[in-house]
Amino acid sequence: MLGIGNKTNLNAGIKLNIVNDIKQAFNKANSVEKIIYVNVFLFLVTVIFTKFSIQWLALPTSFDSFLYKPWTLISYAFVHERLFHVLSNLLILYYIGNLFLDFFTKKQFLNFYFLGAIVGAIVFLTYNYIATKSGAPLGGASAAVTTIFVAIATKIPRYSLQLRFIGSVELWVLAAIWVALSILQLANPDNGGAIAHLSGAIFGFIYVKQLEKGNDIGKWFESIVNFFTNLAKPKKKSPLKTVYKSKSSTSKNEVNKTRQRKIDDILDKISKSGYESLTQEEKDFLFRAGKK
Repeated sequence: MLGIGNKTNLNAGIKLNIVNDIKQAFNKANSVEKIIYVNVFLFLVTVIFTKFSIQWLALPTSFDSFLYKPWTLISYAFVHERLFHVLSNLLILYYIGNLFLDFFTKKQFLNFYFLGAIVGAIVFLTYNYIATKSGAPLGGASAAVTTIFVAIATKIPRYSLQLRFIGSVELWVLAAIWVALSILQLANPDNGGAIAHLSGAIFGFIYVKQLEKGNDIGKWFESIVNFFTNLAKPKKKSPLKTVYKSKSSTSKNEVNKTRQRKIDDILDKISKSGYESLTQEEKDFLFRAGKK
């Protein structure tokens, strides 16, 4: 039989393995999956420490209260009280978000997601300030998820998804239904959340249209993220000579330009003839490009 000490060591070893498995899964996950993991973790925290989470992480209705908790401009998008709320948001985010990565970069995904959440929060605060409302604090990823949903539907509106028991449905129809649900919620007395969702939808549409014109309106946010990310990284001195670095950089830029031209050609083909007109090689290339 195992002694008390051996049992303790065994339990500690099992817990350590579980933690390591979670860390490895998180590190291997793409941008969409990492956002989902964070949402699930904070949902569990909210279930256990509901009062604390709502008070310090949800977005308050009062602008004065927000000034004392400015981080809630983003943290609210990771706070869910109800199981159905978090499940509906994360299921949509998983399927639509991974489709999004087939046509946009992972950095653009983060731009759309976080800026959609921020725009929703700002409109929510502004609306409550003007209407002098005092409803419940805002929590949930709906504004950010709606931004992603409308953005990809704007990019490839005729893309069809096969739904069980329903059949083939074009993406713009699904996005319209999702947005319509928020429009219906405007009739509720506490409609600040619906307004935040619709703000995310409008922002997602505008962002994609600006990208099509060559104007990335979220580039500033990406630059801020890169700045803080670079600060956290330890500085390393490169043993390579400057001339070699320059050649390597030039070669890398040429490869990136060639890859981007191929992606643009495939997207043009989709817009003219639909996704099904692509060859299997083109589909595989687009899938791999979305994962980078």
